[in-house]
Amino acid sequence: MHQLDYEYPESLVATEPRADYRILLSGSSASLSKDPPQPREIKRNELFALFKPGDVLVINDTRVERRRILAGNGLEILFCEQVSELEWQVLCAARDLRIGDVIELPGGIAATLTAKGLPQVLQLSDPIDTAYFERYGDLALPPYIQSARGERKSRKEDEQWYQTAWAEKSGSQAAPTASLHFTGEDIQSLRHSGVKVVTLTLHVGIGTFLPLKTENLHEHKMHSEPVMIPQTTLDEVITAKREGRRVWALGTTVVRSLESWATGKFENGAVENRDGGQTKCVFGRTDLFITPGYQFEVVEGLLTNFHQPRSTLLALVDAFAGRDSRVQAYNYAIQNRFRLFSYGDLSVWLRGPL
Repeated sequence: MHQLDYEYPESLVATEPRADYRILLSGSSASLSKDPPQPREIKRNELFALFKPGDVLVINDTRVERRRILAGNGLEILFCEQVSELEWQVLCAARDLRIGDVIELPGGIAATLTAKGLPQVLQLSDPIDTAYFERYGDLALPPYIQSARGERKSRKEDEQWYQTAWAEKSGSQAAPTASLHFTGEDIQSLRHSGVKVVTLTLHVGIGTFLPLKTENLHEHKMHSEPVMIPQTTLDEVITAKREGRRVWALGTTVVRSLESWATGKFENGAVENRDGGQTKCVFGRTDLFITPGYQFEVVEGLLTNFHQPRSTLLALVDAFAGRDSRVQAYNYAIQNRFRLFSYGDLSVWLRGPL
């Protein structure tokens, strides 16, 4: 059995979010010499009380685009990343396709399959852009939600459900789902209590959600994703670390972004913001795959969903909390019928005393 396998009843797969989500608090056996602390359910007010004045909470402000296209032959195609004007990396069920096969897309676009594997590559007859996806695209909800619902297409409500309250910079194929638990009012409340809430951008792509296909974690190829971290965010993080205040990550994408910065992956520069000005930042791409044994440089607190078996996200939680602690917490969650995955309940992990 793979170290990231576990069993769960499909009835626990959340098919829509709930305002009254549940919260599981667990410590970390990765940074403690004693036995893993017992997981326990806490209330929302207890969650917010975990944050101390001066703590830094980093959130991801990416926005999900409607990148799933239904082809004329019924094939679902997720457009992941544009390689050139007419060339796209995509994910689709390409087992029965051959190189050179032409797929008819909505709007009279012809797509020729030029490479198989993960991802596949399509050459288009005409360029497509955000307006095309807005007209013909659908949100790429995780397949396990579609399966649990028994529905192929997303619902109208998903347009709001599957987008964070602070989504700003378009470019993701999937939502940073830990953020779906929090409202704008929650963030303001934390700020009023003295928490420094700052943003970064990681556009979620195949690096985050491709499952593990190898028994050996270190044989998995992590595809890269674009990241941008404003210098103002880094300044808050650096100051907090220097002064012994905690840095929290809202979601695994934030963890990967901050830890990638700490390992020197990005270059300095500036990006243009909405009003035409320039934002000083670091930017680049990350293929950082965090597995057990990784030495965390930045993050002490993690808020995240319950993740699928054999996922890179579950490997990250194992690295952050320790496998024993994660297994104990997931067993508790399943026995107590917590709701799982993207629309499910929240887990909270701390490295050090609770």
